[in-house]
Amino acid sequence: MQKKPILYIKRGCSWCRQAKAFLDQHGIEAEIRDVGASTSNMKRMIDISDQTLTPTFEYGDFIVADFSVDEFKSELEERPDVRIELGIGDDED
Repeated sequence: MQKKPILYIKRGCSWCRQAKAFLDQHGIEAEIRDVGASTSNMKRMIDISDQTLTPTFEYGDFIVADFSVDEFKSELEERPDVRIELGIGDDED
């Protein structure tokens, strides 16, 4: 997997703030890319997710687009390898 996850955000997005807070709570240091401030960030997000909504999370081949924290946790349940690499345990919220 890539070394550091990437979180694509838009300023003022409440779901983005919640996603960032969740990552921070679990000690996950993600690279934050504001798609509103950079056309190259927006292009990359569209390339990997085929959509323009945030937050979008990229970690290797694990891509979660336009998600709430609960949806993100559900996606992690499907990828225990990623969950373990990110350091999120089975019983953590």
